[in-house]
Amino acid sequence: MITRLIPTTDTAAVKLGMLTPSSNTVLEPVCAAMLAGSPHVSVHFARVRVTQITLDEAGLRQFADTPMLDAAGLLADARVDSLCWNGTSGGWLGVARDRALCAEMTRRTGIPATTSVLAMCDALHQSGTTRIGLVTPYQDDVQARIVTSLAADGVTVVAERHLRISDNIAMGNVETAVIADMINEVAPAAPDAVVVLCTNLRGAPVVAELERTLGIPILDSVALAVWGALRAAKVSPDILSGWGRLFEGWPGS
Repeated sequence: MITRLIPTTDTAAVKLGMLTPSSNTVLEPVCAAMLAGSPHVSVHFARVRVTQITLDEAGLRQFADTPMLDAAGLLADARVDSLCWNGTSGGWLGVARDRALCAEMTRRTGIPATTSVLAMCDALHQSGTTRIGLVTPYQDDVQARIVTSLAADGVTVVAERHLRISDNIAMGNVETAVIADMINEVAPAAPDAVVVLCTNLRGAPVVAELERTLGIPILDSVALAVWGALRAAKVSPDILSGWGRLFEGWPGS
């Protein structure tokens, strides 16, 4: 059961633990901005080495279980209330991979765990969303793998845009205007929702305004990670406001 957070002290009543790609420069400040108005929730980070998003051996090896589990163990030392892999590798490695990772993190730490991609799946399934527009910074082969992975989970990509970038630092430098343009370009296909799939894109700050303009729910990966981490910690995400329909009850219970 998810409950509202009832502040009882001047210190954070709930601590969210985020596993972060090492070269990501976006998700930490965005998470901090999202939670700035919720002083009784704090967010804590551990980094996992990720510098390139590719499907070659070196690229895939970055997401091996051992560094992920080691980072989760370090966050567990802070007695966080939930763990979240704030990355989107489940998009091309498969949702089952994220589920297995979370199960092992919880087994080792006793802390409920989720990922940005699992939170996305929860939001899509709970809202009955099966047709999406997909926006990413990734290369052609990564994008194609994501589309296939989503289809296996019952979600059809009806329109997509991607930037053909593999360097993670470059992804963090993409301007919000570019992201907004990509969202606007997939909207005419009339998807049930638009997904911005990458936690190193500054999509979250443009979501609320574009939702008002387009009339379509927009799911940003960093916002999804916060949403999923709050839910895993048994805190209602509607403690946040101004970050789009995801925090206004749109996905359902």
